[in-house]
Amino acid sequence: MFSMPMNNMPQMMALVLLLIILYLGDIVSTRTKAWVPSMFVCAVLILLGYWSFFPKDIVARAGIPDVVAIMFMYLLIVNMGTLLSVKELLRQWKTILISMSGIVGIIIVAIIIGYLFFDYNTVIVAIPPLVGGIVSAIIMADGAKTAGLDSLAVFAILIYVMQGFVGYPLTSIMLKREGRKVLQKYRAGTWSSVDDTKGQLDNKEDITTDVNPMPRLFAKVPVSYNSTYFIFLRIAIVGFLAYFCSEVLKPVVSVSPFVLCLLFGVIASSLGFLERHPLKKAGGFGLAVMGLMLFIFNTLSRATPQMLVGLITPLVVFILTAVVGMFIFSVIVGWVLKVSKEMAFSIALTALYGFPADYIITTEVINNLTNDQTEKDMLTSHMLPPMLIGGFISVTIVSVVLAGIMVNMITGPL
Repeated sequence: MFSMPMNNMPQMMALVLLLIILYLGDIVSTRTKAWVPSMFVCAVLILLGYWSFFPKDIVARAGIPDVVAIMFMYLLIVNMGTLLSVKELLRQWKTILISMSGIVGIIIVAIIIGYLFFDYNTVIVAIPPLVGGIVSAIIMADGAKTAGLDSLAVFAILIYVMQGFVGYPLTSIMLKREGRKVLQKYRAGTWSSVDDTKGQLDNKEDITTDVNPMPRLFAKVPVSYNSTYFIFLRIAIVGFLAYFCSEVLKPVVSVSPFVLCLLFGVIASSLGFLERHPLKKAGGFGLAVMGLMLFIFNTLSRATPQMLVGLITPLVVFILTAVVGMFIFSVIVGWVLKVSKEMAFSIALTALYGFPADYIITTEVINNLTNDQTEKDMLTSHMLPPMLIGGFISVTIVSVVLAGIMVNMITGPL
């Protein structure tokens, strides 16, 4: 592999290169009408960049070190919470059951197939990253390294890095099928979901218009005082409260502050402390998504060609096993709950990548299906809430809990 490290790459050159990749991802997604998601294109291009001339710290060099990315994550997750009402969360009980069924499917099928071809430790290390995100992957990698299983430590990270290559296009395909069916019914006048209609009206009132320029708790404050800094301040306060509560609860139970960010965002919006989609109104949404996207792709710096060659067989087997398991179980539960197989499978697939990919892929598909704002609102209210909640259930909650349990099951090398 050709290698020409640019250890002295200037900050703005690093930023330009990364933005070119993000833009190329958008172009390909637009040209293919989201059949090839931008996340997939960007992941491939950045991986090739790391294998050729990108410095390993190109994301930090461009101005997005880990600490900045974590800040963006707090802001974005609180913002996502404001898009969901308490009623919406209660309405999404089917989503929670489907997401959990997909996780059960991953665990059962991975254990059955894994034990047929691989050893005990490989199976144990593989399962938590398959269910969720980088936190569970890091937990299992550290556990494997502590047990003297260096190759499995790399394997845990590699699963997280590579499973999106399967999850991104599959999700896009499923959501496009779901969206087309829903649009067909909507245009024919046979789409009569009460919940989705209510969600559509909520979105139109609270997000796309300025009917209520100030949240309810600040109704008496002049609109001119609702500056960008005031909006960011209120989002940051909610994020801090989530972090503080997470730290207070640690002696009793370990709860991710990001889980609490979503919950607190819902509560803050319902109480009138935050408006709907505050980050967008503050003009910071696009920048935050860009920063978090680059932070996620930064994990690809760990994946070398040699690692891929040595671990390709277990990697392919476990990822395909996870997809098959979540498909079987989610579709069955979706059928029982009268949720389409496309929507049920899409919800389960969020376990392969979580936030913000679930948000980005969903909105990307919607924007490519229609240019009509009313139709976009309808599709958004139908698909986005279950995708967001499904991702948080699997990636942010269950995977971390599962990793905390299974890391203690790793045994040392024989």
